[in-house]
This record gives sequence, structure tokens and C-alpha cells, in this order.
Amino acid sequence: IYRCQGTSVSFNEPTLLLEYSLDIFPLARKEGYYNTYVTNGYMTAPALDMLVAHGLDAMNIDIKGEAEAVSHFCGADVNVVWRNAVQAKRQGVWVELTTLVIPGVNDAEEGLRRIAERIKRELGAEVPWHLTGYYPAYKFREESYVPPTPVSTLEKARDIGMAQGLKYVYVGNVPGHRYENTCCPNCQQSLIERYGFTITGYYLTADKHCPYCGEAVLLIGEPMLSDASE
Repeated sequence: IYRCQGTSVSFNEPTLLLEYSLDIFPLARKEGYYNTYVTNGYMTAPALDMLVAHGLDAMNIDIKGEAEAVSHFCGADVNVVWRNAVQAKRQGVWVELTTLVIPGVNDAEEGLRRIAERIKRELGAEVPWHLTGYYPAYKFREESYVPPTPVSTLEKARDIGMAQGLKYVYVGNVPGHRYENTCCPNCQQSLIERYGFTITGYYLTADKHCPYCGEAVLLIGEPMLSDASE
């Protein structure tokens, strides 16, 4: 009924389900499905190698901020995450990055600019960067309240990413926002339109070029349009 095309191990950190993933990925591949991870990217290099060998096709990896913020709030070394993103891309995995932008934690313009620069330098301008809005929960809601991320902050962050030469920068957790959509990196016309998790419009040519200016658009997979747009 949902016309699913693949698997996605997500919501809880999928590396905690490593053995399950290693079992399920070859079965999914055998049936023609793809396999994805939505992850903090903090697995060991050998674990990542095993996932790729068993059929991992794509990863959405959290870049939670710069080294100081990640160390303070997560007790982790963000360079491990960068290493794994680079390693995965080199092994042919489709990589996208997400930064949950939190006021007072990782929303400084210079920090966002450095993240954008590093994406371009180490992964390439074509790697998508999702800048998502934070909403108070758990300790940030009760013990040390932090307000939701202003949409203007996400829009500014997107401007920073685009100014650094990234081609696909998105605003997330704001349903209906223009920059949920995939825009042509050349003429900025909207090419894939979304509302939340639903694709509502798809305007690329059959060979995945912009119909307005002819720019090639780097993406994989085929559209799954909502009934309303078919």
C-alpha cells in the first residue's frame, strides 16, 4: 500500500542494530530493495565496512556541530563522524548530512560556515546538507529551556551553505517551507517539491536534468509521487 522501495534503519541509533542490519540488508537487496541508515555516524571503521559489504546504499549522517559542542553535549569526537562520512562516500554509499540547529548550541554563523566549508572540502559540493529546526524536548524543555529554532535562523544557515558553494542545502522540520524542495543548483527553479515526507511535485526530465536550464541534477532513485500529484 505504501509502495516502499527500500529499508531504512532509523529513529533509534541504527548501529545498535548492527547484527540485524547485516542480516536484513542482503535479504532486501535480493528482493530489489535499497538499504539506508539514518545515523549519528559514530560507528567504528570496521563496522562501516561490514555494513557496506552487506548492502548499505545510503546514509543520512548527523553533523551535530563543531568539535566543542559535540564534545560538551554528546561526549563524542565529531572527527569520527567526518571520517565515516568520507569513508562511506569513497565506498560508493550515497551520503547526506543533517545538522539540527539549536539556539545557543550550534547556531553561530561562523560555526555553520566552517561546517559548510568542510562539507565542500572533504565530501564535495553535491552532498546534500539538511538544516533542521529544533523543538524543546526532554531536558531542554524542563531543566534548561531552549526555545525552538527560528525559521529565520534556518534560512540564514541555508544562505551560508549556498554561499560556500554547496549545491543542495535544505531547511527541515518546517513543513511547507520552500527550501524543503530540491532546487536547481544553477537557476534555482523548484524541481522536486515536498511536504514533510511526501513528494508533491517532480519536474526533472527523464535523464535527470533541469527542464528550465538543462543543468544536470545529481540524485538516485525514482520519484514516488503522492496520489494528488499523479
